[in-house]
Amino acid sequence: MKLFTLGYGGRTKEEFLTLLHENGVRTLVDVRLRPDRASMGIWVKAKSADKGIEKMLTDAGIGYQSLVELGNVFLDFVDWAERYEQLLEQSGELLVGRLFGLPEPICLLCAEKRVLDCHRRQIADYMRRRHGAQVKHLE
Repeated sequence: MKLFTLGYGGRTKEEFLTLLHENGVRTLVDVRLRPDRASMGIWVKAKSADKGIEKMLTDAGIGYQSLVELGNVFLDFVDWAERYEQLLEQSGELLVGRLFGLPEPICLLCAEKRVLDCHRRQIADYMRRRHGAQVKHLE
C-alpha cells in the first residue's frame, strides 16, 4: 500500500489539491473525529456530497472516504500521542480495516499542518509496521 498523509491547516485549496495531484493520490481518507465541524467551509464534511470537502475533491477527480473510527479520541489529553499509540496496538486491525480495498494511493487527512502534531503519523507508522505500507508525509 502506498500511503500519504497531509494536514490542511494553513493551506490554500490550490496548494492542497496540487500536493494531492503531484503525488497521484486517488483516495483521500479523512481521519478527523468530527469532519462535520471544520472551521472553514471547504474542509467540512457536509450533509450532502455536493458541498464542502467532498465536492472539492470530486471536482478534482479524487475520491473521499471519512473514517471517524480513526479519529483522535484523546485530543484533549497532554499525552494524547501515547494514548493513541496504545489504542492502535490494542485495536489497530479493527480501526484500519476499511483502508484496505480503497483505490490507491491513499492520503490520510487531518487538520494539523505539521505531521508531528497529528495522530495521522501514528496511523501511518502502524500501517508501515504491520502492513508494509510505503509512507510519505506531505508537508
